[in-house]
Amino acid sequence: MTKTALVTGAGRGIGKTIAIELAKAGYDVCVTYCGSEAQAMDTKSQIESLGRKCIAVKADLSKVESIPPLFDTFEKNFGALNLLVNNAGITKFKSFLDVDPEMFEELTAVDYRATFFCAQQAAKNMIAHQTKGCIVNICSNHRAMNFPIASVYGSAKAAVYKLTQHIALELAPYGIRVNSISPGYIKVTDPNIVSEREKMMVSRIPLGRIGQPVEIANMVRFLASDEAQFITGSDMLVDGGALLPALMDNTYIK
Repeated sequence: MTKTALVTGAGRGIGKTIAIELAKAGYDVCVTYCGSEAQAMDTKSQIESLGRKCIAVKADLSKVESIPPLFDTFEKNFGALNLLVNNAGITKFKSFLDVDPEMFEELTAVDYRATFFCAQQAAKNMIAHQTKGCIVNICSNHRAMNFPIASVYGSAKAAVYKLTQHIALELAPYGIRVNSISPGYIKVTDPNIVSEREKMMVSRIPLGRIGQPVEIANMVRFLASDEAQFITGSDMLVDGGALLPALMDNTYIK
């Protein structure tokens, strides 16, 4: 039986890799994008080249009214949903004292509110079709890190972390599992080009390297698999150990 997935923010970066890896695992995939149509069409083309069905839907998830039509489109094309990957997100940093309402709304509308209501729509589809599905929320290790410039982003991701636990409990009676993944620094640009900032980041990661998008995709595949049938309400930290030290500087790795 064909499995189906909806991956938000899959035109590029981590979301694109997740969508393609799910296709390799046998999923037909609906991908959403808000920016470049060309990038989304490339994702679609790569999935179709694997022999899987794919549709690309433009959706501005910062507008909550765009979410029900997205899931209506999914249902018309695929029917029952097996897996939702809430990947769409915005990463912005600004001093707490300089955050304005516009930035706050822009970031939380996608990083938290869209995650909430996409999960809600996915759960309604799964319940209606009696599908024991899976929801994976892409969080961040910033949910537990404290930086002066990350008050909005970090607190939004902390909210996603907590939301995952709440809805995992509520949806468990339906056989729907809900988990999150907290990536650390993931390289989404050319792996052969390493910036000075990335060299600094590597010096602060105990495993001594930056993560790759496929490592997040592999965790999604695991959480959606039969091997993870007894896992719900959990967060998978994929950050090379970056959260381990209470205070990290070069003295910890010399």
